[in-house]
Amino acid sequence: MIVGVTGGIGSGKSTVVNFLLELGNIAFYHADIEAKNIINSSVKVKTKIEAFFGKEAYKDNVLNKKYISNIVFHNPESLKQLNAIVHPEVKKHFKNFVNQHKNKEYILYENAILFETKSHHTCDFIISVYCDLKTRISRIKNRDNISENAILDRINNQWKEDKKLLQSNYLITNFAQIETKNQVNHIHNILTKKRKLI
Repeated sequence: MIVGVTGGIGSGKSTVVNFLLELGNIAFYHADIEAKNIINSSVKVKTKIEAFFGKEAYKDNVLNKKYISNIVFHNPESLKQLNAIVHPEVKKHFKNFVNQHKNKEYILYENAILFETKSHHTCDFIISVYCDLKTRISRIKNRDNISENAILDRINNQWKEDKKLLQSNYLITNFAQIETKNQVNHIHNILTKKRKLI
């Protein structure tokens, strides 16, 4: 059983995932981290990115994030092209991961752009993590030390929250940790019951 976890940047997806991982024999796949690994290690992906974005796309064999960010967060077509190069490879990688973890209660698949990349089609259930915009901006500023404009550029390139929530099975509002943990426990109990029915 595959359970997708998504939500806007700064909503607290990692907090929810960590709470869930404390509760059982659960495998975890972080799509954003695996995408970065593939971008920096796959010759095939690197060649395609350099062909589209130019040789400046990589610096010392590592993706030049500043250069790429300045392009894709101001040009939706470029972002679409980057996703079209990277995400098919992530999907293949995830498929192998699933085959290796069939003995788990379920697999958590965290992806900030789960719907945007159509990865939700691989999930049996989807949890959306929600937090208000002001709190999210404050969290990202503290975590990433970037400007509010840069944060808003990233947020504006993701689906709007209401669109995600309408297509999710479960919603976790992440404001206070105790309340978040209670919601996580409740959803985990539901998921483990559903797992027995599959």
